[in-house]
Amino acid sequence: MIYEKKPVKCTRSYENSTARPRGEKLLHECNIGGALATNKTMQRRDFLKAAMGTGVVLLNNQPGKAWASAKTAKKLQVALCGLGRYAGYLADGIAESRYCRVAGIVTGTPSKKIGWQQRFELPDKNCYSYETFDQIATNKDIDLVYVVLPNGMHKEYVIRAAAAGKHVIVEKPMALTADDCREMIAACRKAGVALAVGYRLHYEPYNQEMARLGQNKIFGPVEQVESALGYRLDSGDDWHFKKALSGGGPLMNIGIYCVQAARYITGEEPVAITAQFGPVTRPFFQEIEESIGWQLRFPSGAIAESKTSYGENYDRVYVQAKNGFFELSPAISYGPFKGRSSTGAFHFPVTNQQAVQMDAIAAVLLSGGQLPAHISGEEGLKDMIVIDAIYKAAANDGRGMLPR
Repeated sequence: MIYEKKPVKCTRSYENSTARPRGEKLLHECNIGGALATNKTMQRRDFLKAAMGTGVVLLNNQPGKAWASAKTAKKLQVALCGLGRYAGYLADGIAESRYCRVAGIVTGTPSKKIGWQQRFELPDKNCYSYETFDQIATNKDIDLVYVVLPNGMHKEYVIRAAAAGKHVIVEKPMALTADDCREMIAACRKAGVALAVGYRLHYEPYNQEMARLGQNKIFGPVEQVESALGYRLDSGDDWHFKKALSGGGPLMNIGIYCVQAARYITGEEPVAITAQFGPVTRPFFQEIEESIGWQLRFPSGAIAESKTSYGENYDRVYVQAKNGFFELSPAISYGPFKGRSSTGAFHFPVTNQQAVQMDAIAAVLLSGGQLPAHISGEEGLKDMIVIDAIYKAAANDGRGMLPR
């Protein structure tokens, strides 16, 4: 088949997608680290075990002892801090997971508390407001706080959770600036707690395959990565439009996935950047960008060209290597994904992204292990260094260099 370099429109709005695949999938042919699974039903947990044991899934390099927790009845007790829409996705994933449970909530909306408390049978002592949050320090029922608040609140609640002695997962982007990320890393290190960023795609098989093909140079050195993720927002009545809470527009919200894709496909950190703000076409884009495009240059010579927008729908990643190509479309939203390479289509199981992510993290923490670098606070910091540079370049005649 001849690849036509045309933008591929996604069939659903990324942020409004309710597709959260789960359960079993009948596999016709699924190549997992060289082991072929044919015409058999593979559970999500079995796929994750297989992937974690191969060593070829470059985003999932956790130690084998992580799965020691499978032999125990203990679960990681998670408190969700912020009960917006994505917290609902996480709750569904945790409900499906083997090693986690929703043990607490933090919300500023009393009406939300009632429904969540009933669903998860939570005692009053495990339900907090933002004012009472710090009391979580004395609650032995909670091991970890997952911060799912607007971006501008990430730093405060990660630091407060660390001070309370709780492990922390924070959603992307990690914070508003790279300097904020450094403060969060230091606070968690001082408190002796783990800090992870919610990189769900690091545990998703189609994206793991893209990383494997790129980093292992299966089709030769990567020459170009093209990525695009966007959806249309038609109302400005949302925290995403307030820069103090969001930190920026689509680059902060969804463009970070394009930054990630370029970094984990090449396995490199960019050294130079150009960037351009797109036109503002609607009046409610006063504090944030409506769209932005950027180009990253890597030490190997590979170029990544990306765009993100609140005005158009697209969701794709295409990689040109010296001896072939590989691509996903849809690629970096909630899935289900579809991919192919020069040698044929990809066939991997559909997973509940949040369940797989949470089980992998829980398995490490319950076994006393150390979380892998690819989901660490340091990884979140690397993303924010790039995003800071993209904004700076776009504001300064389009060009910039990244700090070394």
